[in-house]
Amino acid sequence: MAKKQKVAIKPIFNIENIVASASLGIELDLYTIASKVPNVEYEPEQFPGAILKLQNPKSSLLVFKNGKVICTGSKSEPDVQHAIDRTLKLLLPYAKNKPQPHFKPTFTIVNIVASAEFGVELELYTIASKLHDVEYEPEQFPGAIFKFKNPKSSLLLFKNGKVICTGAKSEKEVQQSLENAARLLAPFSNPLPKKK
Repeated sequence: MAKKQKVAIKPIFNIENIVASASLGIELDLYTIASKVPNVEYEPEQFPGAILKLQNPKSSLLVFKNGKVICTGSKSEPDVQHAIDRTLKLLLPYAKNKPQPHFKPTFTIVNIVASAEFGVELELYTIASKLHDVEYEPEQFPGAIFKFKNPKSSLLLFKNGKVICTGAKSEKEVQQSLENAARLLAPFSNPLPKKK
């Protein structure tokens, strides 16, 4: 029997989406905003917030009358800050009150979604049977779900070595989750088959 080849996994990832919350420090008249600001949708009978779509940086923000916002679609933390700063500047003329002098909104990351490639083939059946916190039901979904408690995140693992990471609250946590997974999954991986 041939000895299994040892495989090193070096995760490389891309941020696909960051969801963050913030307060603009102002109260807003969403009806006026919807009628005067371009790229705003507001249907209060369907949802209590307005949707603002920005092109630069490309992101969408849920805006509530109390000045709270949820920003989604950004791919970096500086883009999140830029989107929130632009939103404040756009909406300030329609505020019912002015923010405190020198007010600068800060944000809290709620979730980061990242994609990664491990560059190996993963033995999902073996991984699910040997490691705790892994769920794999191929009849329902082609990937295995690997849950981490520290940092709190979930990884979707696919046989071709592609991985989706969700639940992390910083890029550092994404990196840490992927490195932890790479270390634990290395014994259950093989070199990718050569393309013909």
